[in-house]
Amino acid sequence: MATYFLDITREHCPMTFVKTKIELGKLRIGDILNVRLSEGEPLENVPKSATEQGFQVISVIETETKGIYNVEIEK
Repeated sequence: MATYFLDITREHCPMTFVKTKIELGKLRIGDILNVRLSEGEPLENVPKSATEQGFQVISVIETETKGIYNVEIEK
């Protein structure tokens, strides 16, 4: 099991989940993708879409930077 990182804080929907899904597609089962994203639509849509696609959202935690979150997703 490995952990990978993706920063999509500068992206806007729908590209936030498109980029997340592309990265998840590269991982092996059990790997973790730590996605850094902004509050608002990305924070609402990425975890929801990941769950709908069969991935497990492990955590959603606000970082030390207001409005920026880390979302851990397991493939």
